[in-house]
Amino acid sequence: MTDCFYELTDSQWQIIEKILDDKRKRWHSLRTICNAILWINRTGAQWRELDKLAGNYPPWQTVYYHFRQFKLRGVWEELLDSLVVKERRRQQREDTPSLLAIDSQSVKIMQFIAQETGIDGHKLINGRKRSIAVDRLGLLWSLAVTSANTSDNEAGRLVIDRLKGKVPRLKMIAADHGYKVSFVEYVAAAGYETEIVQKPESSQGFVPEKNRWPVERSFGWLNFRRRLFRDVEKTVASAEAMLQIAFISFVINRL
Repeated sequence: MTDCFYELTDSQWQIIEKILDDKRKRWHSLRTICNAILWINRTGAQWRELDKLAGNYPPWQTVYYHFRQFKLRGVWEELLDSLVVKERRRQQREDTPSLLAIDSQSVKIMQFIAQETGIDGHKLINGRKRSIAVDRLGLLWSLAVTSANTSDNEAGRLVIDRLKGKVPRLKMIAADHGYKVSFVEYVAAAGYETEIVQKPESSQGFVPEKNRWPVERSFGWLNFRRRLFRDVEKTVASAEAMLQIAFISFVINRL
């Protein structure tokens, strides 16, 4: 992962344009707007900071409008799903995986955030919980942002619900011991098996766990996004969109 922000190349934009461009006439190019959104996601700056880059990007209100519209219309999810399939094909894999790894991450919030927040009693974090399901390549297939006091089982069920219809080859969900019997039963009712993986009690430090290490790596990738170091989004929908945009940038840089 690079520490620098780079705008979309011509080849990258050609891939994205097929999904994003609705052929509407705009005062500002859609490519420039997307670069501005990726810049916000990468640097962690406030939306209004875009106006300090006058000449590079459109007014922040224009950029935010498109971010919000794409979020409401499900465009970010559609784009991510399409890019994930392209990357799997490039890696000479089937379009959809047979195994996914699920895990959660609790992050602190900024002071002005009031929607969907709580205290994770285990990690003592006042904020929100991010739950994601990724394949062996670390590519995102489903996510859910909830209050930090939401149990892994409850958040995990939401992630499983959002997988429906997207992964016809899916057979197994790999999870850690934080996911209890209720989650396992819910996964079984959805038609999948659950593999609970736990590192040996005698081990110290980070130990890669079979079938689960890709999700840990994916959370590590998110640490390269200053916008995601904490949850600074007022709404859960915006928080989920920012996660999707981060994974979009991860994948597009591979293609």
